[in-house]
Amino acid sequence: MAQETWLGWKLDRSDRADLLARFPPRYAETIADHITFGRAEGAPPLPDTDRARIVGRADDDAGVEAMVVQLAGTTDRPTGGTYHVTWSLADGREAHESNDVIAARGWEPVEDAPELRIEAARWSS
Repeated sequence: MAQETWLGWKLDRSDRADLLARFPPRYAETIADHITFGRAEGAPPLPDTDRARIVGRADDDAGVEAMVVQLAGTTDRPTGGTYHVTWSLADGREAHESNDVIAARGWEPVEDAPELRIEAARWSS
């Protein structure tokens, strides 16, 4: 299977640690690593920002937990779906399921909408 290249933002490591303390992961596998923008091939330009804000939390109560992120004033990704950070997963669940959970179940706002520092990134999966 060919690897795909993705665009997005990596979370600042110190902000990540603070956020994990504030929002303890619910499931066994902690992710809390990045915000996906979309596939690199054919993607529109990445918004030029180094900050994001956690505005909500989604959980399907079956193994997928995600934090909804506001980036450049919106939670809507121009490539489709909702800006989010996959926070934690149960065994057998995958990060790409976060968008489905958010679309199907919505999300609950979090208090104080903490800001986090982010850095544009490219990775393969």
